[in-house]
Amino acid sequence: MVQAELGAEAAAAAREAELREATRIAARADEFQALRELGTLEQTEPREGDEAVRGELTRRAGGYVQADVDAWLAHALAAHLGYYRDPAAREAAASLLTSSILAHVALLAELARLVPGVGVDQLAFAAGLATTEPEAAGALAVFLARARS
Repeated sequence: MVQAELGAEAAAAAREAELREATRIAARADEFQALRELGTLEQTEPREGDEAVRGELTRRAGGYVQADVDAWLAHALAAHLGYYRDPAAREAAASLLTSSILAHVALLAELARLVPGVGVDQLAFAAGLATTEPEAAGALAVFLARARS
């Protein structure tokens, strides 16, 4: 009886934690949407769990890829901004993101090494390449890394 009660309490606590996380993700997705409307998303510092927020925005849009959010995430990862300063955070994010975002990250990182101080707005073409041809973008990033070394 005690074990059943403990099991029920643990299950209730797990459901409560899942509900809190879903609420946090939904609130951050609302925040992203407001920042997008203001045109200030790119000025936002990434936080833990923003990969799930990307998923929530995509779900809300009926599966439509959120190109501006993907570009923001790629830039944040490539530039090691905010939460992504931590290598473990970047590694965890990489396991949660699509191949096109990861190709975009790799390409941005190599282009930034090639041309230090380049602005994100000057690298907008990288998003298009990574979105339409992620394998080619990844191969180009590898080529640039090899050429640099």
